[in-house]
Amino acid sequence: MKKVLKILAAIGGAFALLLAICALNHQFQLKREDLLYYSLGETLMVDGAQMSVYIRGEGKDTIVFMSGSGTCSPILDFKSLYSLLTDTCKIAVVEKFGYGCSDVTGKSRDIATILQNTREALTQAGLTPPYVLCPHSMSGIEALYWAQTYPDEVSAIIGLDMSVPAAYKEMEISAPLLRLMQFGASIGITRLIPGLSESDAIQHGTLWEDEKDIYRAVFYRRTMTEDMVNEALCVKDNAKQVARGGVPGVPYLLFCSDGSGGTGFTKEDWRAIQAGFAETCSDARIIYLDCGHYVHDFEYARIAAEIKDFLDR
Repeated sequence: MKKVLKILAAIGGAFALLLAICALNHQFQLKREDLLYYSLGETLMVDGAQMSVYIRGEGKDTIVFMSGSGTCSPILDFKSLYSLLTDTCKIAVVEKFGYGCSDVTGKSRDIATILQNTREALTQAGLTPPYVLCPHSMSGIEALYWAQTYPDEVSAIIGLDMSVPAAYKEMEISAPLLRLMQFGASIGITRLIPGLSESDAIQHGTLWEDEKDIYRAVFYRRTMTEDMVNEALCVKDNAKQVARGGVPGVPYLLFCSDGSGGTGFTKEDWRAIQAGFAETCSDARIIYLDCGHYVHDFEYARIAAEIKDFLDR
């Protein structure tokens, strides 16, 4: 028994040493990447913390891009798409707390708080509604809630493989697993996994080489942050609240992926969820794309053309 305990102690000590080395390396690398970590937009004070907002373009329509869960750098993630729209539209990207170059606050991520932060950031940036909301993935819940709560502020919703309440009915969310992943990211275990920082925006989008370096630097600072984890833990309750509010009566243009790359569903199940939602809308068009969940990093040219046509009509 003593020998077994000594072996276990040795293994535990070696593991602890490995974690310590990993954490020290992470802090060293963060210092090296300091010059790459800065807001590409404007930094505003919202609810007592700094929030990053990016605005470009001119036009009668203002499109608000809303990032999905865990998208570390929303401003760069959406670039391939919004860069094709700024000639005819004004675009805005709000990096929620815990994302991009916005502060990590640890505050509540209930849907009312998230929306209030977003609206305040846009107001401080000098924008006025109505807006065309362009949510990706989980932020589809926020977009629907926005249209339910402030219908005069939303003229249309363009869904980039956006989630709807039905997607969360059977979804299992493990708090211990999320916290474990958060701990791993905080000590830099993410640096030990080859290719993990190579997002779809880097691999398939139109980012310049220096923007790819910035994206990677943001990734190691904004992966599984406290706000991201809290948002994930609140999403089922948020989705239930949105489901009770019904389907907002705005025009919808919905882009649907093949379900791969982050939905957690098979192609058939994911598309069934999207189609089922579209059928409940009074004015909706759904376009199926043969690509992964981050549709705007794969089919940005087609999506931009469809958006322009949608807004013209």
